[in-house]
Amino acid sequence: MSSSVITATGLRKSYGTTRALAGVDLRISPGESVAIMGASGSGKTTLLHVLAGIITPDQGSVTFTPAQAGVHIEVTALNDRERSRLRRERFGFVFQQGLLIPELTAIENVALASMLTGHSRQEAEQLAGAWLASLGLAGMELRRIGELSGGQAQRVAIARAQVTGAEVVFADEPTGALDSATSTEVMDALLWSTTGQGRTLVLVTHDAQVAARCSRTVTVRDGLIVAQEVAA
Repeated sequence: MSSSVITATGLRKSYGTTRALAGVDLRISPGESVAIMGASGSGKTTLLHVLAGIITPDQGSVTFTPAQAGVHIEVTALNDRERSRLRRERFGFVFQQGLLIPELTAIENVALASMLTGHSRQEAEQLAGAWLASLGLAGMELRRIGELSGGQAQRVAIARAQVTGAEVVFADEPTGALDSATSTEVMDALLWSTTGQGRTLVLVTHDAQVAARCSRTVTVRDGLIVAQEVAA
């Protein structure tokens, strides 16, 4: 288990009579980028949400093994408050529409994530500014989200996901609303800020070109992993 940052065993999840996961086993190594692909309704988003502790499975377990040796966190055994803390402090999230707060500026959106982990506003804004600059958004810190392009907004979301020092970043269709050129730019930023820094990336995508940039592609069908392909 020490060789995996995320270990999932026997995951099952149903919504009424609809089976979303039918017994999934998956191990994700530190520093790996894993793309989860599959048709709509295949269970890929449910799998991502279970791995990230957003929802709990009906059966099975997810274990998070952070960098500290000998520490294993049974995600599926945590209560709601403990899972919220884990997501806030150890995991980062990037969604298709970013889910940023439109009333806040770019730097405020990023700093808020840091403040929620205990940093002062000054410290949080310094960290946020550094991340925004590293992602090519220097000079745009005071713009509200509606004043940014789709690609710029997604880079704000990436900065927000990283500012807390998240060891694993989960991304759900992070390029789904973007044109191909902007999609490439966002993936450049996402990969640089995660695996490029020794962190781990797990993403759901419909885009084969996005998946091809990850170190491994996992294909889900009818709630089961039916194929895994390691990049050449």
